[in-house]
Parts: sequence; C-alpha cells; structure tokens
Amino acid sequence: MAEQAQYEELIRQFSAFGAVKREMGRIMPSDCPSGSAAVLTLLGRHGDMRMSKLAELLAVDMSVTSRHVAHVAERGWIDRSPDPADKRSRILRLTAAGEARLAEMSRLTCRMLAERLGDWSEDEVTQLTALMARLRASFDDCRVPHASHPALPSDTEPRPPTAPVLEQTPRTPAITK
Repeated sequence: MAEQAQYEELIRQFSAFGAVKREMGRIMPSDCPSGSAAVLTLLGRHGDMRMSKLAELLAVDMSVTSRHVAHVAERGWIDRSPDPADKRSRILRLTAAGEARLAEMSRLTCRMLAERLGDWSEDEVTQLTALMARLRASFDDCRVPHASHPALPSDTEPRPPTAPVLEQTPRTPAITK
C-alpha cells in the first residue's frame, strides 16, 4: 500500500492534468468548446445513442448535456432524429461535418501530444495511457457503492481501491469536459 507522502505527492501532480487540459483547450477550434468536443468524441467512439446515454457517458446532468447537444446541432455536427422505439426520445448521430470536425480535433491533439511527448518511448506512452485508464476506472467504480468498495470510515487513512481490469480502448485522444 502506498504511504501518505506518496498520496500527497500524487495530489500535487494532479495539478498537471489541469495544465494539460488547458493547453489542449487552447489548440481547439474556437467554435468547439470542451463540452462540444466531448459530445463529438463520445459519438465518434460509441456511435449513435440517446441523449440519456450521452449524459451518462459525460457524467453530467441532462440539462448540461442538452446544452452541449444544442451547440453541436446548431453547427450541423450532429443529427437528432426520433428514436423508432420511443418517439419522445432522440437518437444522436454524427454528421459528415461532425466527423470532419472530430478528425480535425484529433489531428490537432495528436500533433500537440507528439510534440510534447516526443522524447517519451512508445512503452512510456502506453504505460501512461494504461495508468490513466486505471485511475479513471477506479473513480468510476467509486460512483456506485457496493460490497467490494465500502465507504471508508472518517477515522481511517486513505486506501487505494483494488486494481480493476483494464479494457482496451481505441487510440482516439480523449477530449473531455
């Protein structure tokens, strides 16, 4: 188990994520804020879906999802069509313009990462990707309490969760909110 000092250093290093996200945000097209980029990325990765599924994947409230969806729909990057199974719901899908915007954002992001991580080995980039996926999975696990992740009593030291199984993910850069 990691020591208190290791967790404290980890907390300090988390500030680097904010700096990286800000720099990535600066290279994105001005008409595509991070929420819109996340919508396009998730539709590109997972395909057509209902708004409720998108809200779940974004891990935000339905009203926030609705604003992001309205923004990308106004620009013609997605299509909202009636769900054949439930006419009250809409199915969201990328349009050709949305696919082009997503490809452009991916090129910009990959170019920036290649520049910044140019002196990293392929194994180091792979290891970072796996560790970040594991970190995210650990926090996703914590959203739903269950027997294997009981809430910690307030008088205990922090403990790392058990290691989740990593899933293979596409090599599309994650653009999140």
